[in-house]
Amino acid sequence: MGYANEVVGNDIYLVLFFGQLVVAALIDRGLNVRVILRDTNKASAVFGEANMDKMQVFVGDTRKVGELEPTTWEGVTHVICCTGTTAFPSKRWDGDNTPENTDWHGVRNLIDALPKTVKRFVLVSSIGVTKFDQLPWNIMNLFGVLKYKKMGENYLCKSGIPFTIIRAGRLTDGPYTSYDLNTLLKATAGTRRRVVLGQGDKLVGEASRIVVAEACIQALDIDCTCGQIYEINSVEGDGPGTDQNKWKALFTRVSTA
Repeated sequence: MGYANEVVGNDIYLVLFFGQLVVAALIDRGLNVRVILRDTNKASAVFGEANMDKMQVFVGDTRKVGELEPTTWEGVTHVICCTGTTAFPSKRWDGDNTPENTDWHGVRNLIDALPKTVKRFVLVSSIGVTKFDQLPWNIMNLFGVLKYKKMGENYLCKSGIPFTIIRAGRLTDGPYTSYDLNTLLKATAGTRRRVVLGQGDKLVGEASRIVVAEACIQALDIDCTCGQIYEINSVEGDGPGTDQNKWKALFTRVSTA
């Protein structure tokens, strides 16, 4: 599809629904951040009015094709998609926010809407997506969450967009909702900072939201991650933090040719 792999003007980093830790870290790096939300009031509620001038906020719902305004995507070069819902019926399913609509239809619509300026698309997925019909994963997949995440992955892989997929273990820490960006930036993964990466959907375990957020950001600009799918856990011990060289070494060690 001819997507760009060179810098096109000022890079714009698009974050979807609604990785607070990702947004905070990108802003801290001085990058141009654009956020898509179904309700703009959520942005000010999470970050506070004082921080709204540090990002561009657009209203949109990837589940509804007609609401994806073309101007939303202008100039976008990097995308981190953090969309998701609960595996089982809950309050978060209100408004038809089901796994099928969020993890499949929403991701597909987003991919179809993106411009050819996109240099990298990082999709947050889940471990177990290739085993959704096997125990114990079929229990989690009772309402289709793993199946629909895998369908979203497959669509991205075939789209022609340069991609990286991060399949996270069970998320720990948070979720983080802070009015103060500095508070978000000071959040730590406790003692579970060491990163374990794998491929082939073989990892089983937990992953700190902080570690997953940093992995997504690092993957945007590390060449060997392009076209790759990783699983990620975090365990006891020191981790790479925000050191790009350490992340590059981790990704390189497990990346397939």
